[in-house]
Order: sequence, then structure tokens, then C-alpha cells
Amino acid sequence: MRRRLVVHVASTALFAATVLAAGLPATAAPAATESAPAATAPRSTTPTITAALAGAMQRDLGLTRAQVDQRLAQEAAATQAEHIAEQALGAGYAGSWFDAASGRLVVHTTGTASTAKAGGLRGVDVEIRTAEHSLAELTGVKNAIDALAGRAAPAGVNGWYVDVPSNSVVLSVNPTKADAATTDFVARAVALSGGSARVTESADSPRTYADIVGAYPYFINNSSRCSIGFAVSTGFVSAGHCGAVGDSATDVEDAALGTFAGSVFPGAGDYSYVRAAAGASPYGYVYGYDGYYYYVYGSAEAVVGASICRSGATTGMWCGTVQAKDQTVNYAQGAVTGLTQTNVCAEPGDSGGSWISANQAQGVTSGGSGNCTSGGTTFFQPVNEILSAYGLTLLTTG
Repeated sequence: MRRRLVVHVASTALFAATVLAAGLPATAAPAATESAPAATAPRSTTPTITAALAGAMQRDLGLTRAQVDQRLAQEAAATQAEHIAEQALGAGYAGSWFDAASGRLVVHTTGTASTAKAGGLRGVDVEIRTAEHSLAELTGVKNAIDALAGRAAPAGVNGWYVDVPSNSVVLSVNPTKADAATTDFVARAVALSGGSARVTESADSPRTYADIVGAYPYFINNSSRCSIGFAVSTGFVSAGHCGAVGDSATDVEDAALGTFAGSVFPGAGDYSYVRAAAGASPYGYVYGYDGYYYYVYGSAEAVVGASICRSGATTGMWCGTVQAKDQTVNYAQGAVTGLTQTNVCAEPGDSGGSWISANQAQGVTSGGSGNCTSGGTTFFQPVNEILSAYGLTLLTTG
């Protein structure tokens, strides 16, 4: 007999984010915990979220419930403002990010703030600052470092990314692994940056979270475990390092979920697509390992600085903020481009799991460093790239 999850209705009480027992895949769609229109972006000023997700944000971001609602409304406005700023400034756009202290989007421009405000940003509630390098310039430097690295950089290099607030390209180096090859690579990267690169140090090198349990666990070839990221109309997406094309995916009771139809890792991403087997039923929810299911309304991409939450079987639901986008991460298996960096913790067992910001799908867990006791850095693969790569349709709620 296949076991069912007991689905709790969301209430004002916060359930602790703890790992539940095995038997996770439900045989029917979970009961609704909140009404939800189907949409690709939040339809209201403040996105509707469950009490449990709000509780996780309160715990990890140090907010009251009222502040959670206020922040979500501010972030939704910032997301809209970012699109306007990017179009209005054109080649002079130097990136933007959400500033939690002011509750506004900060926009960098290579022109003057007065010119930007007088132009297409008139009437848009943003803070405008001048910067030396455009986002296109910094992205070009980051891409050049990608080309310099090829398949992989030296082990002493953790990764590199465009850091919008500092208007620079950051190279992270592990001093405990640094050697002559690391020094040479960093020197060459800095030289080609034209003065836009800076070097930071971190003794924690990133690692993938494969062979582990994620949001909904599945087994690859009846052996290693990973997790379902998000359901799509024809199956689900997950991390690429979880399996290769042709590998099978089964649930905790050995029922066929599907077969890997696409997989990328390392290189230009860490993502996979599993085509559903006959009889497998995908649903547009994310399980929080706190007794609740979280609705997915769409996949509007959150801005840098926005709040974000991750669900994983090892550690449950944890929240933090988006720190950088389009980062190249140098794993032991090779460099991976296009990942998003966060300060959300994760541990082995969380790989491939779901990332959401309010009710919008963001990505699937790739890897990181640290843990949920001392804190850490975790990277995720943006979901929209996966959907585009395979022509998939995200399964949403409602």
C-alpha cells in the first residue's frame, strides 16, 4: 500500500521546519491551503503566502509578520521597477538591487543620477547612484573569466560573479587550497578585467548536494537520491548533477517517476529534466517539510537583495536573501556558469530542492558551503533557464 502525507491546513501557527518520515510522495493533489489564481507574476501588491512560509521568513530574516508583508510588497514593486530601469537606461544600466533598509530598489547608472531621473525613470520610486562600469561591461568580464577557466578553474578558486552593489566582478579564493595555479589564474583574471575585479577569500569551497534527499526525494537508478525541484506539465526539473540522460527516477516506494530526458552539469548550468512515466502525476506545489504545501503561481525572477526561501529534506525550510546572479561556481567536478548566490544555508540532503520567493518559483539547489548550524552560502540554478532550455511549462497552482 502506498502511504499518504497528512496535509495540514495553513494557520497562523508556525510549525517548526523539521524532516518528516519517508513516504513523502502523495497519491493525490494536496488539499488547498490558500486560494490562488494562476499567474506568472504576483497579482496583488503584497503576494499571498502561507503562515508557515511567513514564519520561516520571520525566523531567518528577523522580521515581524507585519514586516514580512511590507517587505514582500516592496520587493514586488522593486521587481517591476528593475524591468523599467533596465529598459530606460539601456547601455548605461549598471545593475540594480533591493535595499532592505530603505525598502526601495537601488539602480546603478554609468550616467548621472539627474539625467536618469529626468529620463525614463521619472516617477519611478528608485534610488539612483552613479557607477563606473555598466552591467554589460561587468558581464563581459565575467564571461571572459569563464572562457579563461574552460571546463574548470584551479581547486583554490571557489568561483566568480558580478557583484552589482560594489560594481565589480568578485573572485572568491580558498586560501587553504591556494597554489601556484590559483595565483596565476587570479592574476590573469584580474588583468583582463580592466580594473573591475576584486578578490575575496573564503575557506569553505562549494560542493554539490547530490546523492541526497531534497524537497520530494527520488532515487536515480535505484541508488543515489536527489530531489524534485518543480513540477512541469510533462514531468519535473531538478539538478543536473543528479543524473544523466537515460537514468531512471523512482520514488521512495520504487514507483516509476520517469526518465532523465536532459541533463547539464558541469558547464553551462546545473539542471535536468525528467520526463514523467505513465501514471506519474505532477502537481504545482512545493513541500516545506513543516506539514504545509506552498503554492507556485509563476516564475517571476526576484531581484538581488530580495528575500528567498529554500525547501530541503535534510534541513527543512530556510530563508535568506539573493546576493548575486550569473555566478560561475568552481566545483570539484568542473566550473558551472549561471548560478545564483544566496546566504541561505543548506546541507547534504538538500540537493535539487525548490527555491521560492513569495509565491514565485526561482530555481533548484545546486550546491554550496557551510551548514545550517553555523550558516553558509548556497547556489541555485534559475528555473526559467531550465524551462527555456527544454521548452517546458511550469506547473502552477490554480
